[in-house]
Amino acid sequence: MLSSDHVGAVFFDVDGTLVPGTSSSVFLAGFLGHRDELAEAEDAYARGAMDNRQVSELDAAGWKGTPEDQVAGWLDGLPLVSGIPETVAWCRHNGLVPVLATLAWSPVGSYLTDRFGFHAFSGPRLETVDGRFTGRVARHSNEYGKRDFALTQIRELGLAPRSCAAVGDSRSDLPLFASVGVSVAFNASAGARDAATVAVDDDDLRGVLPALSRLVTAAR
Repeated sequence: MLSSDHVGAVFFDVDGTLVPGTSSSVFLAGFLGHRDELAEAEDAYARGAMDNRQVSELDAAGWKGTPEDQVAGWLDGLPLVSGIPETVAWCRHNGLVPVLATLAWSPVGSYLTDRFGFHAFSGPRLETVDGRFTGRVARHSNEYGKRDFALTQIRELGLAPRSCAAVGDSRSDLPLFASVGVSVAFNASAGARDAATVAVDDDDLRGVLPALSRLVTAAR
C-alpha cells in the first residue's frame, strides 16, 4: 500500500542491476536450451548491433511449449544482488515508491514484485495459449518504453520527474536516466556511468542509498 506522503519514486533495473553479471533471460534460457545463442544476442544488443525487438523474438522462440506455471520454480534460483529487501524497505520508510523499470519478461517482473514488494513493473510480455508459451512476443518494449512506463508511473503517483531516481547499469537505462532527478549507474557500463548523476560499484544494493538520500533531503 502506498503512503499518502510519498515524496518520490525510485526505478530499479533488473538485468545487470538486481541480477548481477548476467540477465534473467539468459538464466532462464539455461533451462529452455538456448542459453549460448541468447547470450551472444544480448552482447550484440549491448554493442548496438541488434535491437531489443530482434533479441526478444529470438528468445521468445525458445519458450515455445513451456508451461507458464513452471517458470516461478526456476526463478527461485535466480542470482540476485544482496540487499534488495533492505533497500526496498528503506525506500518505503523514507517516502520513496520502489518500482521495477525493466526489459525483463513480465514473469520475471511479476515474480520480483511479489517477492520483494515493488509497487509495479514494466517489461515485454510473452504470448500464452492454454497455459503454455507459444514462442511469440505478445508485447514488445525497448529502452524508450521503459522510460515512458516510468514517466506514466510518476504522473499517476502525482510526482515530478526531478523528485525521482533511476538505478541501472546499461544502454537500456539511458533514456530514463535523462528523465529523472537522480540517476545511479550501479556496477555499470562506461556509457551508463557517463550518463548518470553518480556511479556506484558494490556487491550490495544498499550501496545506492547515499545517492537516493538526495531525494529525501530535497523533499524536506
